Parts: sequence; C-alpha cells; structure tokens
Amino acid sequence: MALCEAAGCGSALLWPRVLLFGDSITQFSFQQGGWGASLADKLVRKCDVLNRGFSGYNTRWAKIILPRLIRKGNSLDTPVAVTIFFGANDSALKEENPKQHIALDEYAANLKSMVQYLKSVDIPENRVILITPTPLCETAWEKQCIIQGCKLNRLNSVVGEYANACLQVAQDCGTDVLDLWTLMQDSQDFSSYLSDGLHLSPKGNEFLFSHLWPLIERKVSSLPLLLPYWRDVAEAKPELSLLGDGDH
Repeated sequence: MALCEAAGCGSALLWPRVLLFGDSITQFSFQQGGWGASLADKLVRKCDVLNRGFSGYNTRWAKIILPRLIRKGNSLDTPVAVTIFFGANDSALKEENPKQHIALDEYAANLKSMVQYLKSVDIPENRVILITPTPLCETAWEKQCIIQGCKLNRLNSVVGEYANACLQVAQDCGTDVLDLWTLMQDSQDFSSYLSDGLHLSPKGNEFLFSHLWPLIERKVSSLPLLLPYWRDVAEAKPELSLLGDGDH
C-alpha cells in the first residue's frame, strides 16, 4: 500500500487478449518454436496471448466448454481476436475411433454454434479466425497408430471434407479462415510440416504462424505499445510518463 501511495498508482493497466482455442495442435503451440509462442512474442507489450488448447478434444466437447472460457463482461476483457482450430479429432474414422469422431454435419453445426456464441458475448465475426485441420500424412500416422496398438484411424481425404466444411462455415458466418489443409498441400511435400503425420513439426509451426500472422495483424494493428519506450520515460519525474493516460 505504501508503494502505491508513494507512486500515486495510476489506473490499472489492462492488456488486450488474443485467445487461441483448439485441440492438441493449439495446446502444443506454446512449445519452443510453436506458432502460439511466436504469436505471443510478436505481440509482447500489445496483447496477452492465451492458450486454451485441449489435446484430444473435438467440437462437441469444445462447444460445451467455450462458455466456461469466455463470458459476457467488461468490454476491456473481451478478446480482440479468437482462433478456433478443430477438426483433427472430429475427422477420425468412426469405426476406428468412435470416441473422438464427430459426423461432418455436426462438426459444421458445432463450429457455427461457437461463432454464434462468441457473437452473443460481444465478440463479432470480424474478430474470429477459423482454422481448418492440417492435412494428414497417412504413412507416418499409421506408424503411430501401430505403436499404439490400433489401425490407421484417419484418412487425408476425409480430413479434406472437414476442411471444406470449415471453409463453408466461415463463409456463412462471415469470419476469417485459414485453409491449412489446402495451403500445406499446395506448397511442397507437406509431410515435412508434420512431426508424426498429424501434429506440427518446427517447419509446420513456422508455416502456420507465417500465414496466421497477417490475419491477426489486421485485428491488432491499431493497438498501442503498452507503456512508453524506455528512452521516452521522463528522467526527473518518471511517474509523469508511467502513470499518465498516454501509456503508449
């Protein structure tokens, strides 16, 4: 309290937030070289990047937990951007992986429901970015399945159907969309973007970040740098620089 009295405190600083919502490819994105970590680094002193990735989750479960992650409140708490990145588990083959599998129509409906929920808590469509599932390298993923004692439980052609459904939802709802399934297969042998046929390699993390950043940048470009550059702090009375309204 004495410190606060001495400094005069000033108003509380609230960092804008970017929310990453998805499955394991989002959960793992804060690992070294991960696309989420790269995003957080790029936005330091502008936004807090929150990782809300849940390994193994599908859109049915995601739709249930989303209201526990974001609720209507102070506009300063409302994320300036939200990524929704599901489909790798929804697109699992029903006969081989019934627990994670979600039918294509329900997958699309769940995505749409999540976008509509965000709108209901004052996060409009222009702040939302849908991300399609990545392509699947079947030969590499089959090796992982065999190690785990099961058969190949995903097919790239099926993943493509879910990617197309994601694109359609984005078009219907008016959100941005990042079509990873197509982009990764357009550029080269996409297996180098995947560590095990499903999850991202370091190169895949770089690829995702490089394509996601322009979409995020448009949503945060007007945000100021929080607190002054050190050379701009008043030397004799630093509190004039550090406690004023002009924190950028």
